[in-house]
Amino acid sequence: MNIRRGREADLPQVLGLIQELAVYERAPHEVTNTLADMQRDGFGPEAIFKFFVAEQPDGKIIGISLYYTAYSTWKGRMLFLEDLVVTEEARGTGIGKQLFDAVVAEARHTGANRMKWQVLEWNEPAIGFYKRIGANLDPEWLNGNLNAEQLQAYTCAPGVEAVVASS
Repeated sequence: MNIRRGREADLPQVLGLIQELAVYERAPHEVTNTLADMQRDGFGPEAIFKFFVAEQPDGKIIGISLYYTAYSTWKGRMLFLEDLVVTEEARGTGIGKQLFDAVVAEARHTGANRMKWQVLEWNEPAIGFYKRIGANLDPEWLNGNLNAEQLQAYTCAPGVEAVVASS
């Protein structure tokens, strides 16, 4: 098994792992991302994410850690680990830790001052892993989201849309 940076050719398998994660997290209907979206957003002129893969010698990808650079007004550059996925049959083998380690190494390499991620409150195996490595699991912060429909329905202050559209 090999940990390496993700490539565009990996995206079909990566999307498959994302769909597997959605089933595990009891929300398979929530995945609306497409291969075309991922090609544009990961390898287009304004790429916004990167990833590492765990690849078997036969080329099968059995894990991913997908991340992006974010910015904290208090701390500066940070990496956000969006998803760490290991296919069900390979869980508990240490592959997840190696994928996590790759993102930690990337955070160090890029000068990040913080690395963040989220974990579902019922995902005991992941919570146990994060506790074992000494991570802070902060119960103080709530996550806010607007979905695609809510974004479209939201009313911006007059003139704001024009400012954004003209820049």
